[in-house]
Amino acid sequence: MELKTTNAISAIFFLTLLGTIKTLSLKIKRKRGAPGMKYVQKPIALTYYVYLGVNEWPWPIELSTNELERVLNGFSDEELAEYIAGEVDGDGAVLYGNYSDAGYKHIEYVTVLITACKDCPKRMVLDVLRDTIAKRFGIIGTINQLETADVLMFYGRNAVRLLRRIVKYVHHPLRRLRAELILAYYDGRISREELMELYKPTEYEQGKDDIKRSRGLEVLARAAPQTHTHGATWDKENQIR
Repeated sequence: MELKTTNAISAIFFLTLLGTIKTLSLKIKRKRGAPGMKYVQKPIALTYYVYLGVNEWPWPIELSTNELERVLNGFSDEELAEYIAGEVDGDGAVLYGNYSDAGYKHIEYVTVLITACKDCPKRMVLDVLRDTIAKRFGIIGTINQLETADVLMFYGRNAVRLLRRIVKYVHHPLRRLRAELILAYYDGRISREELMELYKPTEYEQGKDDIKRSRGLEVLARAAPQTHTHGATWDKENQIR
């Protein structure tokens, strides 16, 4: 079994997961620059791998829908929340935005996404997870179809309710920071203006001098204290519970 990934969180959890079975080996090598990685001149690839015998792998190799349902139904509420947070860490996103429509009405949205490619075995996870979250927590999600991937999406009130459930288990630094900022806003601890000021540096574009590769410490230093210390006047019309 081998892991090659650009997702640092996946790499960390892969070490933890397989480390319970066998000590991992590591390959380090230089790679060519990838398109869009403008500020990465000499990327280094880390490959983790283990050699396992047929009887050494303790979990199902091909997880079926019924097996996944059985596993998730056996979780406590907190264990299920932790599992969902893991999905968001690995293949998810936490997003906030706002705009004004043609009638000058202010509209804001919160979205939590979990993505799977259409042809991947893990695609079936989206259906099971959507149904399990709805039954257990009463939080409704929908599956949207893109060209090469499908997306389990929680929007608006459902997204905020889901974040309340999972935020303490989210490990991805940007997704955790966004979730904390969004909840601070919807709890009335920061204003919309403060949210936008603190949220903006967490956005990044491929090929730009972005937070993901260049300014993570700066943003964490700016945002972390303010999510806990600032007061705000709360707009009841925009409250989402």
